[in-house]
Amino acid sequence: MTRICHIEIDESGLAAPTAAIEQERRVAIFDLLEDNSFSLPAREGREVPPGPYRLGLAIREGRLVFSLASEDLQKIGEFHLSLGPFRQVVKDYFQICESYFDAVKRLPPSQIEAIDMARRGIHNEGARTLQERLEGKAEVDIDTARRLFTLICVLHWG
Repeated sequence: MTRICHIEIDESGLAAPTAAIEQERRVAIFDLLEDNSFSLPAREGREVPPGPYRLGLAIREGRLVFSLASEDLQKIGEFHLSLGPFRQVVKDYFQICESYFDAVKRLPPSQIEAIDMARRGIHNEGARTLQERLEGKAEVDIDTARRLFTLICVLHWG
């Protein structure tokens, strides 16, 4: 029961996504719901609400907001993360993705592969940053962190 069963992105105030951004979001949500590991740590002797969890992601007042509810829609709580630690890695990720999409159109496979390796490296860095920022709030494995980082990028883009 340590998983996310539903995810919702709060799009209020976001610019309309491009087709590529919308596709990235759909794939990340699909992959996340298919396979994820998400649990809440015990805190100050309080009982941990059991999963699975419904997760809402939003950016409010310059902060990344994780809203949690139970599968039957009972509010569990929310936590806010500063966007500061994500800004540079998101910027780098968007730049390398742009390079990758340009490369696919005109460069040989060996150069595309090199750019893709760099893209994956930056994506992993973003996932590790997310895991660090979630410490004490939620526990996620690296694959879940990678998919959540993709969704954070979508929110940043907006």
